[in-house]
Amino acid sequence: FTWKPGSVPVFSICEMDHVKKSFIGLVAGINGGIATVYVGQPLDTIKVKMQAFPEVYSDAWNCFKVTLKKDGIVRGLYAGTVPALVANIAENAVLFCALPPSQHLVGVLCGKQPHEHLTNLQHAFAGSLAAFWSSLTLCPTELVKCKVQSIREMTELGQLQIKPSETGPWSVTRTIFKEEGLAGFTRGLSATFAREMPGYFFFFGGYETCRSLFARHRGNRDHLSTAEVAVCGGVGGCMLWTAIFPFDVVKSRMQIGHVEAAVPASLTPGLSAKNTVNGKTNICASLHQTVPAAKPPSFFHLLFTITRHEGISALYRGLGPTLLRTFPASGALFVAVEWTRKFGHWVLD
Repeated sequence: FTWKPGSVPVFSICEMDHVKKSFIGLVAGINGGIATVYVGQPLDTIKVKMQAFPEVYSDAWNCFKVTLKKDGIVRGLYAGTVPALVANIAENAVLFCALPPSQHLVGVLCGKQPHEHLTNLQHAFAGSLAAFWSSLTLCPTELVKCKVQSIREMTELGQLQIKPSETGPWSVTRTIFKEEGLAGFTRGLSATFAREMPGYFFFFGGYETCRSLFARHRGNRDHLSTAEVAVCGGVGGCMLWTAIFPFDVVKSRMQIGHVEAAVPASLTPGLSAKNTVNGKTNICASLHQTVPAAKPPSFFHLLFTITRHEGISALYRGLGPTLLRTFPASGALFVAVEWTRKFGHWVLD
């Protein structure tokens, strides 16, 4: 980029190419996020409920049956779809927009240009770097999604007193903002970073490695069939969740605020009287708090507490439905992304 006072800014062909790739990545991420939610939302709801309420559900099938029976498909299995759409669209738009610059940076550091010549390991590092930026957009929206998905359980456990009109994503968002301001939407940010950055290392590493294996028969990894792209995406998604699932369990509990199953009563002093009504948490006073707002448990404190009081297995509760959801959802993500990329380059090149 060059510019002199009184002149028109001039962008080099290389710089314009980076902008074009980021724009195509942005649109591809939006389409991928939409595909991911509608394919995987029901099992994501099961995952969140099992992570946050291990004392309520014995297994994934029990959680599925109870949720379907009590709340149905739309209000039950697809609870939190609106914030999930916002979360996935925002996350994937930023992720795939930041991916080309991240690949370029990794290429520069490794002395390789263009990014297509990166190794699978270098693609993995680029994905991890891009995930830093997507985490900033994901945390607030996923916070709302997790709360909406868990409201019924918290009500039945006596932790919330809430009206049906206050269970939607917009009511939850207003309550968080009213009680904690913008800072309230950063709850679980440390756990989100701990989950996303190493997770996307495995995600893109697994995806690119699988593409390389298929490319041995195709001759070019960009000429894979739709089914092969879906399989590669599914493998990458399963690698991501298997590697970072314990961090997701901690993140879900931090964001929902349901920590009694992990934290002894001595570590969770009761709420003040103004925040309770007949022993139940008043939604207008505090939607999420089962621990004092001034001292929410830190990421590592909650991680060690869950391990000590519930065992290692608690960190993998809900992994089964997560993997069942992830394979088709991640496959749909990459199919949408690759189709959009090809169309975008066809239009803009």
